[in-house]
Amino acid sequence: MSNEKSCCCSTDNCCSILPIALSDNNVTMYDKNDEWVTGEIYTPKGRVPVVSTKLSFKDKLGAWKVRWGIGRKNYRINPGLYAVGKPDQNSPVLVSANYKLTFDTLRKELSGLNCWILILDTKGINVWCAAGKGTFGTEELVSRIYRTGLSGIVSHRKLVLPQLGAPGVSAHEVTKQTGFAVTYGPVRAKDIKAFLDSGFQATEEMRTVKFTMWDRLVLTPVELVSAAKTSLMVFGILFLINLFAARPFGLADFIAYVGAVITGTVITPLLLPVIPGRAFAWKGWLLGLFWTLAFICQSGWFASGYLLPSIGYLLALPALSAYLAMNFTGSSTYTSFSGVIKEMKIAVPLITLSFAVGVVLLLINSIGI
Repeated sequence: MSNEKSCCCSTDNCCSILPIALSDNNVTMYDKNDEWVTGEIYTPKGRVPVVSTKLSFKDKLGAWKVRWGIGRKNYRINPGLYAVGKPDQNSPVLVSANYKLTFDTLRKELSGLNCWILILDTKGINVWCAAGKGTFGTEELVSRIYRTGLSGIVSHRKLVLPQLGAPGVSAHEVTKQTGFAVTYGPVRAKDIKAFLDSGFQATEEMRTVKFTMWDRLVLTPVELVSAAKTSLMVFGILFLINLFAARPFGLADFIAYVGAVITGTVITPLLLPVIPGRAFAWKGWLLGLFWTLAFICQSGWFASGYLLPSIGYLLALPALSAYLAMNFTGSSTYTSFSGVIKEMKIAVPLITLSFAVGVVLLLINSIGI
């Protein structure tokens, strides 16, 4: 590649960023409002956007919002080829997903490097989940290589894929169809520099999948928000029931319900490794049972006159915690697709039955039948 074609130009000098890059000489479409695009780089196949390795306030705010379930489905970037630094035909090619949180996590670790990032269209889903769903897969990878003209941009034939994307990609098929060999990089983006510096050699530490308490904690807000949205409907129904109930639902019932929700969405994920058993539903049910027993004892409901609501809550609240905890299987590296399916077949009917009977008993107690 000549010096002319490998030059990198920012928005302040030789070439401008178009509002939407749609012309034939642009490898990747992008929006001029994307603050993380700092310029363009010329290649034999066209211009490629250069991205910043520093996260802006807007990037951090966006990450916070999606953690809380705000705009999660639309938090994505256009698939295609991007550049970091001033890459040339010999620079490594890293492959990732078009979920912007994943993209941001990767690019902020690439400061000081010159490399290409090939972004697949994973429908705004992270690498691990997309690999399970098939969107981070062989077909999309092969298609993206051809659509970006990657073979005409780099002289080597090596791709670095995230390790968690391995279940969705057939490496030998990619090589057969494109000539590019697949190398799996480290689990964590923060290790990518060391991986590249070592000549694409990963240590055992780089290959180890960790799921620390902090990793689990940052995943809980979206589940908590989802449960809160459903709870608004529940509270609305309880308000209507209270209009004619003989024994209205009050503050104690509110505390019991909220405690069960927090137990399933926050406490269970945090204590996941130390709770006995393997199934997430069981773990959530067990902690939900402890919460309900503690609540009933503290409220003095074991006394006569409270037998019906006590039994109702013992059936409904642990079932609620179990269901909410089971939702976490889609966010955890502890599970496999087949294991989740097996757990759901067993747990969902039991949860539904227990919750339904418990709710019926609570309604009977409230209405005074």
